[in-house]
Amino acid sequence: MNVLHALFGLACLLGLALIFSENRSAIPWRMVVAGVGLQAALAVLLLKFPPASVFMAQLAAGVGALDRATEAGTSFVFGYLGGAPLPFELNGKGSPLILAFHVFPLILVICALSALLFHWGIMQKVVAGMAFVLRRSVGVGGALGTGAAVNFFVGMVESPILIRPYLAQMQRGELFALMSAGMAGIAGSVMVIYGHILGAAIPEAFGHVLTAALISAPAAIAVAAILIPFAPRLPGDGDAAIVIEDPPRNALEALARGTSDGIIILANVLAQMIVLLALVALVNFMLGALPDLWGAPLSLQRVFSWLYRPLAFAIGIEPADLDAAARLLGTKTVLNEFIAYVDLAATPDSALSLRSRLILLYALCGFANFGSVGILVGGLCAMAPERKHDIVALGFRALASGTLASLMGGAVIGALI
Repeated sequence: MNVLHALFGLACLLGLALIFSENRSAIPWRMVVAGVGLQAALAVLLLKFPPASVFMAQLAAGVGALDRATEAGTSFVFGYLGGAPLPFELNGKGSPLILAFHVFPLILVICALSALLFHWGIMQKVVAGMAFVLRRSVGVGGALGTGAAVNFFVGMVESPILIRPYLAQMQRGELFALMSAGMAGIAGSVMVIYGHILGAAIPEAFGHVLTAALISAPAAIAVAAILIPFAPRLPGDGDAAIVIEDPPRNALEALARGTSDGIIILANVLAQMIVLLALVALVNFMLGALPDLWGAPLSLQRVFSWLYRPLAFAIGIEPADLDAAARLLGTKTVLNEFIAYVDLAATPDSALSLRSRLILLYALCGFANFGSVGILVGGLCAMAPERKHDIVALGFRALASGTLASLMGGAVIGALI
């Protein structure tokens, strides 16, 4: 019955994407089937074959060196605002984590490394290698495949930086698929945090967070290919050779240029995030001024929880748990997955069964929220200003696509537990 319910849930989610497809006759069904199949296969491999999950955890831990290296710079420049030890004791309220000084500077480091890797010709070879494998399996190009895969380790802005020179030549649908993968995944830097938050409420939480983050990428590509179809890359096709005008003369110049470009990207990310979150708060203020509905004030979180209720049932949430599950899904979309995970960990056992908690861990595992739209749009517009019109137009559709991909992860795990 669990398998049948999961198949029903996947059919509902893919059917919802089909309803809003731009061109149903052009959907590359081979790519869609391969993406869904790869998501299920990865879930089985990581959950039923422990050495695979251990290997992925070691890779994620290795990438954590980037975070620690960045913190060495931010703590020196910004002091405790950037991660250095606090000169005072916390009173239990708030958090010492300040995004602008502690998290987002990673964009600068990735920009510098990306410029260096392109200068040495390494990234071009990585894209070519990914292209060889992915064209024959899923049908996507090397640039898209690289960006989607690297998203598992870094973040939705940092991963496109690595393939920045390829963004201008991507098909509109490929660009949308890259944005969707960013929205559906989470960065390796927060996996340990989320595993720690959920550890007391869900057994082996870190392994599940790791699996949820990995299996989201192929699902995001499948959903994106339905919403905005794009032509598959054929075995004879190649990602166009990248010609960098006025290339850097040495590695030091490449690092300097990458860092300077990163400042523009970082500024755009911060500005867009501030504005979009302010607008969400403004809408909530206006909704709160309306009369209470069913004994509680209106808010975007409540509105989205009503929309998520049937989807929560479709992915396998037990009927008695639908209210709590829909509320958490609404919180994740309007605010972010961090707050939703904190609320999930604090939800009493009487409100959610262990099975529903596991499904929600996967369904909530993604950056798809209103604030992330600002981050993604701001970052990509700075990376590829010639694609600004496409990026802005696709922002909220990527939010929907990433959400559907995360929900598909919840449906898949519902069949395996």
